[in-house]
Amino acid sequence: MTAGTLVTAAPASAATYGGQCGSGYGVVNHFNLPDSRGTVFLTYSSSTGRNCVVTVRTNPGAATLTEAYLRRSSTSTWTRDSGNYTTYAGPVYVSAAGHCVDWGGTIGTATQFRYGTNCG
Repeated sequence: MTAGTLVTAAPASAATYGGQCGSGYGVVNHFNLPDSRGTVFLTYSSSTGRNCVVTVRTNPGAATLTEAYLRRSSTSTWTRDSGNYTTYAGPVYVSAAGHCVDWGGTIGTATQFRYGTNCG
């Protein structure tokens, strides 16, 4: 008879939203970038009808390429913040009441987007 050790995987760590978009904005969607690099947060203010995106690193440290992207789905121009940051990129804002949004983020070499979400 052999004895084994049960090993369970720890849940992937994610960054937390820290209110970077300002007062009145609440998180309405988010996704994690690969390798626990960080989290892209989509927020919304019902009083202004504006969306906001921030990309937050899970483990702040040496400056690395960090980006936040946002646009109304019906447009071709991105509002973005891009730079070598230690903690987060953004906030970037777009008025989108009654419209869908496209949004995304980058940390290092990992870039992901979501298209046509949070309509209304």
